[in-house]
Parts: sequence; structure tokens; C-alpha cells
Amino acid sequence: MLELGCGTGRHASELAALGCTIHGVDRSDTMLAEATARASANAAHGAQMTFSAGDIRTVRLGQTFDAAISLFHVISYQTSNDDLRAAFKTARDHVVKGGLFLFDCWYGPGVLTDPPTVRAKRMSDELIEVTRIAEPVIDTTASTVEVRYDMFVRDRASGVVSEVQESHLMRYLFVTEIELLLKDGSFKPLAFLEWMTDRAPSTTTWNLCAVARAV
Repeated sequence: MLELGCGTGRHASELAALGCTIHGVDRSDTMLAEATARASANAAHGAQMTFSAGDIRTVRLGQTFDAAISLFHVISYQTSNDDLRAAFKTARDHVVKGGLFLFDCWYGPGVLTDPPTVRAKRMSDELIEVTRIAEPVIDTTASTVEVRYDMFVRDRASGVVSEVQESHLMRYLFVTEIELLLKDGSFKPLAFLEWMTDRAPSTTTWNLCAVARAV
């Protein structure tokens, strides 16, 4: 199995425990280092997990797999049509004919029916207190949501507060456009399901799972 956007290897570890041999690709060296350390520490299944650096739009490994997966909204980070086509082509170039491609993404009807709002989250332990504020900005023309994060970290001993800012641009997708992308990428759509429930997607669905077969 190939995982496109493997992050720190948590999915790979779970899949290896189920008997899969999995190779993960990610463009973050920091996450790949953690994924490799996770495999090394896994005495039972670590040998089934390998990782390498690469951008899911362009990476070519020179081998094929029975299935490709891309989880935790990696596909939604592909915000342009060209990015999406390139990611789907990567999946197809690495999956044997008849193999599967499974991914999840933000689902347009759910995002537009229940738009994201400004949210604050607070966490703490004996050392620090963290306040995270998420401010979303929707662009309905581009079908994207930019989520701007402000994180304030207070050292409980010194009282010093540091600030970290991040911005995540996410693409929400609709079944009809996913069908076109899959068919253009030589995949046959098999199922569109609400993530983790297996129900048909609805206007209350934020996270969509798509399954396709390589043709």
C-alpha cells in the first residue's frame, strides 16, 4: 500500500498492525523523521513500514502498489484544479490496474450548509497553557477555506507568553467534480461515504470518503 501524505506514520502503524506493508510519502522532513522513528520503535510491525520524501503531485517511486490512500484531508490541501489532477495522476501511476484509491476530503455541501466559525480552544498541563484561536475565511469562487490560527503559549513558571501563527488553505469538493477528476485520472468511482460512518453524504457531512478502482 502507498500512503500519499503520510505525516508522522500513525496511519501506517495502524495499517501495518492489520497486516499491510505500507510505504509513506510526505514532503515534511520533520514528520518523516518521526514516522521513521515510529517504525524503528515498532518491534512487531516496523519492518512493514517504509517512508520517503516527496510531493504527492510529482513524486514517482518506480514501483506499483495494490492500493493508494491519502488520509486526513491531504487531498483538500491540493487547492487548485491542476494540483488535484496531479495528485490523482500520482495515485494512478503507482496503483496496479484493478487496485484501489481511497481518500478523504472536506465536503462542499456540509461546509456551505454549516460554515466554519471563529473558535477558541484552550489546553494546559503542568508546564504550559495554550490558547488557540481559529479564524476561517471562505472563498466560494475558489471553493476554499483559509483557516488562520493564532496560538498563545504561556509558560506557567515564568508567565512569559509566546505567539505562533499558521494558515491552512483547504479546498472543499463535491461528488460531481470528484467523479470527473477520478474518471480523467483513469479511476472508476466506487463509493462516496460520510467519513467514519459509511452513511451516504448529506448537507450535514463535513468529511467525505471516496473509493475508486484503477482502470
